[in-house]
Amino acid sequence: QCQLNGLWRNDQGSLMEISALRDNGDFEGQYLTRVTLSGGCAQISPLKGTQQQLGEEGWSTFAFTVRWDKFSMGQCLGDAGGKETLTTMWLLREAVGSLEEDWKATR
Repeated sequence: QCQLNGLWRNDQGSLMEISALRDNGDFEGQYLTRVTLSGGCAQISPLKGTQQQLGEEGWSTFAFTVRWDKFSMGQCLGDAGGKETLTTMWLLREAVGSLEEDWKATR
């Protein structure tokens, strides 16, 4: 089982801190972009997510979203007739057994 609690740094230098991991897999934390670390105008942004545990031999998967001031993962748009449409960006990730198999995990 992967322990998500703690401070994580991505390959671009951004930081994610997961501070509250619940028994059901839900977690909360904060995200600090590299822009903020280098003196830019971005701020610390809250994040929420969930971790899914696999069997004893598999690695867990997780998903999270960050609440940005100006950016998001989707948007609700309406047409002239009032019909609403949700537009989103999806990345579907399948669990794999090793770092060597990481290339085939995202669709």
